[in-house]
Amino acid sequence: MSAYLLGIDSGLTVTKAVVFDEDGRPRGSGAVNNVHESPRPRWVEQDMDLLWERCCGAIREALDEAGIDGGQITAVGVTGHGDGVYLVDEGGRPVRAGVLSLDSRAYTVLERWQEAGVADRALDVTGQKPFSSLAATLLAWFKEHEPESFERARWVLFVKDWLRLKLTGEYATDTTESSSGFTDVNTQEYSPEVLSLYGLGELQGKLPPVVACTGVAGEVTREAAEATGLAAGTPVVAGAHDIDAGPVGVGCTKPGQLTMIAGTWSINGVVSDRPVLNEAGLCRNFVVPGLWANFGASPASATNLEWFVQRLSPLEVEKAKESGTSPFAFVNEEVEEVLEEESRVFYHPFLYGSPYGDAATAGFFGLRGWHTRGHVLRALFEGTVFNHKWHVDTLRPVSDFTRVRLTGGGARSELWSQMFADALDLTIEIPDADEAGALGAAVCAGVGAGVYRSLDEATERTVRILRVHEPDPERHRRLEEAYETYTAIAEALAPVWPRTG
Repeated sequence: MSAYLLGIDSGLTVTKAVVFDEDGRPRGSGAVNNVHESPRPRWVEQDMDLLWERCCGAIREALDEAGIDGGQITAVGVTGHGDGVYLVDEGGRPVRAGVLSLDSRAYTVLERWQEAGVADRALDVTGQKPFSSLAATLLAWFKEHEPESFERARWVLFVKDWLRLKLTGEYATDTTESSSGFTDVNTQEYSPEVLSLYGLGELQGKLPPVVACTGVAGEVTREAAEATGLAAGTPVVAGAHDIDAGPVGVGCTKPGQLTMIAGTWSINGVVSDRPVLNEAGLCRNFVVPGLWANFGASPASATNLEWFVQRLSPLEVEKAKESGTSPFAFVNEEVEEVLEEESRVFYHPFLYGSPYGDAATAGFFGLRGWHTRGHVLRALFEGTVFNHKWHVDTLRPVSDFTRVRLTGGGARSELWSQMFADALDLTIEIPDADEAGALGAAVCAGVGAGVYRSLDEATERTVRILRVHEPDPERHRRLEEAYETYTAIAEALAPVWPRTG
């Protein structure tokens, strides 16, 4: 009988549960929207108990759609948005609301660290400069502004660790998330020096045990079984940060292989066999011990299209609801109508953040009275691609790219995918995996449970390529010129951005 694996992916906007067979084909899925709260400017939080409750609903929905009972699940893997922080007390209860990686309340701590040279030192030791939503930055903020939360915290967790705790009752994290600011980039292990650097020595002993991504971290408890429909005793592996689970889900697990995830975040990562320090990116532990994941990322990708359609195209949204069609159906048609024109409208996709700093904001430039919505949407497409290109260019010194695969919302559009290939001048492969993160988590579960003998065997069996996009030389030329204008506008706006937004 075929093994069934459950992958849980708790992202920034949606928590999904997907049942896969051992060939990586989805058999059933469930999804729930995450409920964000912003009680103050720059704060982005979610109720941890509500997240678990809704996750249970997604799991039950996935089992129902797959037509199986929980006892047929061989193993469970979890992944989720990285960074942010989820604090629990001695009894495993939430200390406060969980903080998402869209949160930027700790920007003042970050500014102080930058001025004091802490950020530069952190790059040398941890492989990354701190940023506003890094757990260490947030914890330093809590130490100053919410000392009671800081003191009550017994364990410092990430979102998938919280969900795994609810499934198993065990405190743990994995090798990828442990390197989210707490490990030595060379040893790949927790470093007391890092905690001292950030003034967080008190956290020694509050960081959870580290379990290999494919290692079993616990078993589903009776209480969790009643809540989810899973069988008590089902093994649950440690899993991985979603920016690592995604590459596993698309089969980019070896040095030189580049994964781009065009979703809420622009995530661009290449695997290396040595740590490579990059001021514009992150060097963290990869799923495979002894390998590193080098990332350039910012919260500025395909979510811009969702914002545009939901906020600025209400008639299309309403028509789509009435007809049961996609509210995004009109987008490709309108972009295609103006695609062969020279780029004259530009867009910075910085609604939620940017690689240019916290002050940067989104904006359209070059608009004239004769421009149509198609021109604006094309600029949005190009601006999103250009933000990925900015990050990918910073990763080129790490390695020659031997494979490039694109996933996420941006990969669903053939036109948009082709634009990635043209702008980057790279062959882009689109995997047949709508839920790469959940698949990556499920693959880790399969390895941990012995369904696959190795990660290599698992990806060979579960990853299939849907289509391939080759770069067009003429479009590459045009987009290269447009990219120069895009970056010139960004550089010119640098002194102005602090006065906007």
